[in-house]
Amino acid sequence: MARIAGVDLPNEKRIEVGLTYIFGIGPSTARKIIGMTKLDPSKRVKTLTDEEVARLRQVIESQFKVEGARRTENAMNIKRLMEIGAYRGFRHRKGLPVRGQRTRTNARTRKGPKKTAGAMRRTVAKGGPRTAAK
Repeated sequence: MARIAGVDLPNEKRIEVGLTYIFGIGPSTARKIIGMTKLDPSKRVKTLTDEEVARLRQVIESQFKVEGARRTENAMNIKRLMEIGAYRGFRHRKGLPVRGQRTRTNARTRKGPKKTAGAMRRTVAKGGPRTAAK
């Protein structure tokens, strides 16, 4: 099992797909990395030699921002938007969709489960203000 940038790549996948399990590497970046290291893209992760894994690791660590560094950068960008009072930062703070999607219906992923409003009845204790003397 190849371990690159703190991520265990799945053995049965092709290198091109396996690299996408690293946060910050998508399909096009994976193809670019494979081109730089001159590996066969159809090769499986389990067939990689230690020398090939070392080449992949060296290229990824030297030329790409992945995993923790990428997550930190994303978090800092969102934090900056919130601090400067941008509309997008406001949407992040409130947990609403950021990119212009409608919220009247849908948006359940960002808003969470529905919270029913106005359907609750107040229970009254015995002999309370609602009982009238006849």
